[in-house]
Amino acid sequence: MNEDCLKLTIYFGERERQEHSLVSDLVLDLFERHRVAVSVLMRGVEGFGLKHQLHTDRLLTLSEDLPLVGVAVDERSSIERLLPEARAIMSSGTFTLERARLLREQVGPVELPEDLHDATKLTIYCGRTDTVEGRPAYLAVVDRLRAHGIAGATVLLGVDGTFHGQRERARFFSRNQNVPLMIISVGQGHQIAQVLPELSAILPQPIMTLERIRLCMVDGTFRAAPEAVPARGEEGPEMFQKLMVYSGEQTRYEGHALHFQLIRSLRSSRVAGATALRGIWGYSHDGPPHGDRFWSLRRHVPIVTVTVDRAARTEETFEIVRRITASSGVVTSELVPAFHAAVVEPTRRGTRGGAAR
Repeated sequence: MNEDCLKLTIYFGERERQEHSLVSDLVLDLFERHRVAVSVLMRGVEGFGLKHQLHTDRLLTLSEDLPLVGVAVDERSSIERLLPEARAIMSSGTFTLERARLLREQVGPVELPEDLHDATKLTIYCGRTDTVEGRPAYLAVVDRLRAHGIAGATVLLGVDGTFHGQRERARFFSRNQNVPLMIISVGQGHQIAQVLPELSAILPQPIMTLERIRLCMVDGTFRAAPEAVPARGEEGPEMFQKLMVYSGEQTRYEGHALHFQLIRSLRSSRVAGATALRGIWGYSHDGPPHGDRFWSLRRHVPIVTVTVDRAARTEETFEIVRRITASSGVVTSELVPAFHAAVVEPTRRGTRGGAAR
């Protein structure tokens, strides 16, 4: 276990450019040059940013600039080396730095630190076509997570990224074997500790991270409010809260998809931004794993909706989330101790979409 790890998360728009290059290409080129241990670029299905302009794949006219989320994980020194270049690339948009615990290769019995004994987020990174006993590895991972009683898991595909320092991109005429995917799961610390050796044993080259979170809502049951924090940390950077809502494409609120209603309710408030990501497989609470089937007329995939905003607005944002998840969904919160962005106060017109952009 590496206790000195950072996770860099970047929120920006698909069409965002710096001179003649797409920001998405520049960001992933940067991760490739620095041989980042693992990074994943994901395309959102819906979102808005600081100026509250909605982008969604539901409407052709609003789908030209969908939100992108890039995640990079490595030792603290590696991430800190690339930060100056990342800040130069991101003339707009948002990126956060979060502390995490990094696990690579074989993991034996784990004694979790005190801050991870309660609710913990475990993220597993592997190749898209990795297999376990002849079936996709992500199916086996989700089955084991569910068997250990972990509250939920969502599999998110990447379109670009690095895995063990090597660049892997999704291409049209390719099996895209090693393009990384990420499996986000939420559970109690002792459950996570029990499943880690099993996951390490079945995956060929796993990279995993552990992060401290607070479990706020589970299928309508209130567990805890997000942690109250001062506006600024001890060393000066402004503190932000990240709320993540795990639901399904068919989860409904007032006759519409839960994430659809959530994005629009957040957009109507002062919330800085939100992004919805569509998974390919997963489960929530005690429900069975689900995903798209070939003959299905409706999508049954999981959805993760992410919002990042100033700590001062946490109470307002959480009240919106709590109302819309009053009967379904899993909600978590986590502190963002370091934050870097071109931040302006939100208005109602023109942005290029995405969480807190």
